[in-house]
Amino acid sequence: MSDLPTVLITGASSGLGAIYADRFAKRGHDLILAARDVARLDALADRLRSETGVAVEVIRADLTDGADIGVLETRLREDDRIGVLLNNAGTAIGGFYGSADGPSIESLITLNVTAASRLAIAAAQTWSQRAAGGSIVNISSVVAFIPDSPLGLYSATKAFVQSLSQGLNGAFGDKGVYVQAVMPAATRTEIWERGGIHPDSIPGMMLADDLVDAALVGFDRRELVTLPSLSDADLWDAYETARQALIPSIRNAEPAGRYRT
Repeated sequence: MSDLPTVLITGASSGLGAIYADRFAKRGHDLILAARDVARLDALADRLRSETGVAVEVIRADLTDGADIGVLETRLREDDRIGVLLNNAGTAIGGFYGSADGPSIESLITLNVTAASRLAIAAAQTWSQRAAGGSIVNISSVVAFIPDSPLGLYSATKAFVQSLSQGLNGAFGDKGVYVQAVMPAATRTEIWERGGIHPDSIPGMMLADDLVDAALVGFDRRELVTLPSLSDADLWDAYETARQALIPSIRNAEPAGRYRT
């Protein structure tokens, strides 16, 4: 058993989740891997145990199911070994406004928004009460900044995840809880093909290993928002400065002059 905090990773059977599992295992962290595909989780767990010697537990969890979300929520509240949550589970299926139906909309929001919120809040509430604190990594997306993206509802869910991350930082950042929002651009993972999009049709797609390694640099630096594909960091600083400048200007008791007839 490692002296380092155990890392709980959702959506760990493939893509970014599986790569994060590899990287944290190589850093010496024990792991709890959660996803629906137990066969792939078991194969990943066996490899990581063999290669790194860390302890790896597998939990089958469908995070569109409230009961399964509750299982992980309880685990975060009760297992003192866990000190890192990686909210990676997500999907783009049903994210297109023109084709989305009721069940696909509900499934998308439950997985991308409800599950991420419940787990992150459970972790933050619990870890803010202990001396060791903890770290929450939420996988968002650069489409959070593109509400008119063809990805539609998916973009909206990722904007929520970014806002959630910054809000949690404001509420718990001074209580020992570090929160990171990772904002990937187009990254080569299985999420595209599951959503009916061939990855070769999208130019400039980042390799998933490169994305995770860059995001971990941001994690080690304790960044709040990590944009691995953004070369000019001043652009993000300008964006944040403009957002902060907007806040005092919208706190008015009277309607703005342009809305008075």
